[in-house]
Amino acid sequence: QVQFVESGGGLVQPGGSLRLSCAASGFTLDYYAIGWFRQAPGKEREGVSCISSSDGSTYSRGSVKGRFTISRDNAKNTVYLQMNSLKPEDTAVYYCAAAPGCGTPVPEYHYWGQGTQVTVSS
Repeated sequence: QVQFVESGGGLVQPGGSLRLSCAASGFTLDYYAIGWFRQAPGKEREGVSCISSSDGSTYSRGSVKGRFTISRDNAKNTVYLQMNSLKPEDTAVYYCAAAPGCGTPVPEYHYWGQGTQVTVSS
């Protein structure tokens, strides 16, 4: 089955850290830009960070800049999201998906996984 498998979520206190993993299954992610997205209850899915396939350029939404870092290990067919200084507003289900480039509209991303829950609470 061709999809991503996300892992690494959990319950963490404000100010804590988590490292999410996004493992590709059934395909090679070398030639894709990979994006991390999140969806909180009652809210639309939003882009968090993206890493390109060509030169490894990264892009992040303003609210996570300086706190979240996206990286990729093509040898392991996996993309990571290191999340530091977590805030309650980061609580959401986090997903990853693939696209030709980071500028691709969200509906055109594919290989969505089931997501991993991140809860930031004291």
